[in-house]
Amino acid sequence: MTYNWIKAQLSTLKQEDGQGMVEYALIIAFIALVVIAGLVILGPRIAQMFTDIGNELTTETTATP
Repeated sequence: MTYNWIKAQLSTLKQEDGQGMVEYALIIAFIALVVIAGLVILGPRIAQMFTDIGNELTTETTATP
């Protein structure tokens, strides 16, 4: 009887470990989707900002003798 109880407890622990791993995988997948969506939405604005900075640096460098 004790052996069966220990076996049942170990089986429960194994199932919970798998469940925890799946939960972490889902959280990581959700975070990845949020980051990708943010980059898709904000990507053009960020690219334009760096282009503007590059243009300003080029203008300042060429304007100074």
